[in-house]
Amino acid sequence: MKIFWKALQLAAAGIYLFFKYERNAKIQGCIALAAILLGIVLHISKTEWIFVLICIALVIALEMLNTAVEKTCNQITIQFQPNIKTIKDIAAGAVLWASCISAIIGCLIFIPKIYALITT
Repeated sequence: MKIFWKALQLAAAGIYLFFKYERNAKIQGCIALAAILLGIVLHISKTEWIFVLICIALVIALEMLNTAVEKTCNQITIQFQPNIKTIKDIAAGAVLWASCISAIIGCLIFIPKIYALITT
């Protein structure tokens, strides 16, 4: 059980370091907070909350993995290597893909509720 708690502590430290030092983490964190606050204000349903929270988790988790990939690649070499560039581009592309799909899901959930609020 001690090993489990130590692993949990190290993972929490990783999350803390990610949000403390990474610019994209701060941006994604602000967007996530805005989505959560909007969900509260607009009283979204449980099903909509599930989608919003999955999107937030997916984008932030992929951003964390992208950061880890980039840092690992930078430890291998700081000189330009076409294969390293491809690896970094694909990892960044995963974040972009998830972010775009999440934005579409957010629009599908929030725009009708905002429209209804404005027009009533």
